[in-house]
Amino acid sequence: MSTLPFKSKKVTSLMNRRHFFGRMSDGIYGIALTKLFSEELLGKPFSLEKSLQDKQKRPSGYDVQPKRSHFEPKAKSVILLFMNGAPSPMDLLDPKPMLDKHHGEPYFDKVAVDVPSPDQAGGLLRSPFKFAQHGQSGIWVSEVMPHLAKQVDDIAVIRSMHTTSPAHPAALYKFQGGRMIPGLPTLGAWVVYGLGSENQNLPAFVVLDDPMGLPINGIANWQSGFLPPIYQGTRFRSAGEPLLNLRPSIKEPSALIKMGEDLRRQLDLIHRQSRPGISQLDARLANYELAARLQVEASDALDLSQESPKTLEMYGVGRKPAVTGRTHVNPGPDNYARRCVMARRLVERGVRYVQVCVNDQIWDSHSHLEDDLRSCCDRTDQPVAALLRDLKERGLLDSTLVIWTGEFGRHPIAQIMPKEGVAGRDHNPRGFSLWMAGGGVKGGTVYGSTDEFGYRAVENPVSIEDFHATVLHLLGLNHEELFFERNGLNEKITFNFKPKVVKDILI
Repeated sequence: MSTLPFKSKKVTSLMNRRHFFGRMSDGIYGIALTKLFSEELLGKPFSLEKSLQDKQKRPSGYDVQPKRSHFEPKAKSVILLFMNGAPSPMDLLDPKPMLDKHHGEPYFDKVAVDVPSPDQAGGLLRSPFKFAQHGQSGIWVSEVMPHLAKQVDDIAVIRSMHTTSPAHPAALYKFQGGRMIPGLPTLGAWVVYGLGSENQNLPAFVVLDDPMGLPINGIANWQSGFLPPIYQGTRFRSAGEPLLNLRPSIKEPSALIKMGEDLRRQLDLIHRQSRPGISQLDARLANYELAARLQVEASDALDLSQESPKTLEMYGVGRKPAVTGRTHVNPGPDNYARRCVMARRLVERGVRYVQVCVNDQIWDSHSHLEDDLRSCCDRTDQPVAALLRDLKERGLLDSTLVIWTGEFGRHPIAQIMPKEGVAGRDHNPRGFSLWMAGGGVKGGTVYGSTDEFGYRAVENPVSIEDFHATVLHLLGLNHEELFFERNGLNEKITFNFKPKVVKDILI
């Protein structure tokens, strides 16, 4: 890289081109440089206003401007509460009295195809928790989810979900992208590709991930895949600044800042004009422009000091853990509660898709089933229920689709871990539960069922493709018409499968 000498009375150093343009973009130097670039590179005076108008007249590239849905939507935004690790249905939302009756009896021969470690397979394992019916709908909920139990008339439980792999990475790829392979666009990316966003000062797809670390598959859980990169998820931090390096280290007069921004924008447009159709470049320039707007909007959107103490208490912000897990740390609901409040504040401001993750595979209960599920629910149950209540009280639930799910379910038999000495449950892709609320979902509904032991979906089975088609339908999108042309194919999140929209859970 070429350098320019920079001398002062005290120090002699080298300035590279980036530093040169960083310093020259302000004040009188910026004005002169703008004029020079305009006349030398374009052959005529450059007008930023005219350039932007011309850009609007030309066919636009990929962006997140609001787009028309295929038909009238029920939901305008999505909050995905992803319970990484796979919660156990028969211990939370799908009670199985037959497990009590046949506790300890052999069942391995029925599930051998899905159990990778036969030496760890025990007999049928009853749930350590009591179930009760709640609400006017009478939906059964485990004792470890007392807060959700108060909101059951607003949720629709699907008990007959099934998927294709018992391995976390493959099941996560399948759930997020529709197939068990990496590199595909995730559901959130498809949604913002199809609909854009109502707020151009915040990312259309926001990820509120766990400060304890990334989940399995990492950032692939919110990637854009072969879609233009402008549609990938943007991670926001739940503590401190929402984005690192969001604010300039030195405060400058607003007039100088505007002058510098105008110059940089002109240079970007000049650069882009000679490189049309490059989606990575479009995304990078759009992200630079968004970053400037984020300096005000992001900090405001995630500023929980604007919330009342009553609201924060309702979510569990500041509450210490009531129980501890044996195989993972339970930090209590505080951080998860903060992220649930942030999720509400983001959809309140027009963000299209918000994904809230948990790390440490806290729901992956291979051992210490009772202790660890109590710990998981202590960490998440109050914030999740408060989110539903808060959205409803603010009139946002009707337009916000809330989804609570893991990547698969758990087995009805015990998994015996010799070193642990306390049983848990292994992975089960053949039957699991999730719930949805708001955004056109019929509350107080239970759809489908698994067999008497909870191993396999038997009544009204719902595939991952069915789930994707249903979510898109609620957003006013036809899964067959939402496609991206690639290598001569119309790629869809439902691929070449023939999914069905689960209409029985819809209003």
